[in-house]
Amino acid sequence: MPRAFENRFKTVHLCLRFGLSMTSKRDISDIVVGLCKKRGFFWGPSPEIYGGSSGLYDLGPLGKLMKNRLEAAIRDSFVRVNYWEVECPTVAPEIVWKASGHLEGFVDPVTRCTKCGQAYRADNLIEEQAPDAKIRGLSLDQLTKKIKELGVRCPACKGELGPVERFNLMLKTRLGLDQDAYMRPETATTTYLIFKRLLTFFRDKLPAGVFQIGKAYRNEISPRQGMLRLREFTQVEGQLFILTEDEQSWSQFDSIKGDELPLLPYQAQIDGPNQVQLFSISDALEQGHFKTKAYAWCVDLAFRIFRTMGFSLESMRLRQHLPAERAHYAADAWDIEVYTNSFGWVECCGIHDRGSYDLGRHQEFSKESLSVKSGTETVVPNVLEIAFGVERPLFCHIDRAYAEDSERVWLKFPPHIAPIQVGVFPLMGKPELEGPAAEIHKELLDSGLVAYLDSSGSIGRRYRRQDEVGTPFCVTVDYQSLKDNTVTIRDRDSMEQVRVSRTDLLKTLQDLVRGNQVLGAPPTGQRT
Repeated sequence: MPRAFENRFKTVHLCLRFGLSMTSKRDISDIVVGLCKKRGFFWGPSPEIYGGSSGLYDLGPLGKLMKNRLEAAIRDSFVRVNYWEVECPTVAPEIVWKASGHLEGFVDPVTRCTKCGQAYRADNLIEEQAPDAKIRGLSLDQLTKKIKELGVRCPACKGELGPVERFNLMLKTRLGLDQDAYMRPETATTTYLIFKRLLTFFRDKLPAGVFQIGKAYRNEISPRQGMLRLREFTQVEGQLFILTEDEQSWSQFDSIKGDELPLLPYQAQIDGPNQVQLFSISDALEQGHFKTKAYAWCVDLAFRIFRTMGFSLESMRLRQHLPAERAHYAADAWDIEVYTNSFGWVECCGIHDRGSYDLGRHQEFSKESLSVKSGTETVVPNVLEIAFGVERPLFCHIDRAYAEDSERVWLKFPPHIAPIQVGVFPLMGKPELEGPAAEIHKELLDSGLVAYLDSSGSIGRRYRRQDEVGTPFCVTVDYQSLKDNTVTIRDRDSMEQVRVSRTDLLKTLQDLVRGNQVLGAPPTGQRT
């Protein structure tokens, strides 16, 4: 835990700095959210001028820049393994969601306070008030009993909670005058609807990979965790359409079989404690943690996507769903969880072996053939799915990046996903220094780096401002620059400064941002 929470004076200082009240005990979540709202990562609940609605947030300029970087990393990861991107409507007629099972099965457990009437998602509320309770996979009646057994009460008025019931998360709308429709709660279903077209695109050959990045909507019961539980969010879903015989003979397995993953199998959760172990993928397959080579490859792909987004191996684990948690048609399901300072382990991504359920259901309801030839047989293909929202890893990055000491607050983003990658400063607001700084700024923008030119205030204040938004490197033009055509590059985390030649500056910064070079040991230049 940062020292600010061990030192009363510093806690007061930070709360005042970010506009936080001291009427109750504050944790790191309050500090992080205050910083994000002050510096333009996100605001909300939205719309703020009308009091806000839980589960709706606005991304500010820095939050949007960072989200774009995460989406670019996601796209690059999928494209490199031959997945193709599509875009489909965010609303579909009622029959689509009846076929997919969402109208019946896309539900959360809800309980209402018998005193004030406030509704809560039952499982989340139990976990908040009794973190050690094991409730995954419990039925509605079992959750009701668990609430009484643990003495879980209404957070608002401390009243008694009523029985746990089902609540459908679909957002209903209407197309034209009389056609009932729903906003999509995920992107996968709309991908299945175009399977016949995709099959033609892939020349009737499977396996085939497709992904979408787009908006999805869920009418969450009572969103209580800020950016982690949204009613409107950006969903990423990749579908691998594959035949059963290809799942065990997956040709790409050999290239990843030696990769190691931090796994928490379901049996380890039942037996306790929740001990994560590193398994090579080949060992995990041999020990039955993964059933097929293709599914193991998809789990590894999802994990690599999160690594590409900048998450360290130590910050993540893969948790297997308990049998009672899985849908009846699911052969297997694992989640990528990221550890946060604010909420502990946070579920960020699901990898699901969905079998032929989805295409089979849409074939049944639409009366259109979604089958393919497999030898002499006609079969419905299986689907292996990777699914996650972008806003969760975005928040997790901000939460994990927060750092402070007695002198400053900074965000330790991996350079390649930082919203601003380079700050450019003239040492003072003098024309002879501002001109070269503006030239460097333009050169960096032209190269594709996001740079920010700032000549306002002392150089120390400008460094601190960029530290607070996570800018990894700052370039300063000083009077020595005019003499020998060198500038200084400052590292955000170490605050070390190195002089480099103007001619080497762009390549040095590109290598630093990509992680190909460490500032303390540049190929050229001297330390200051």
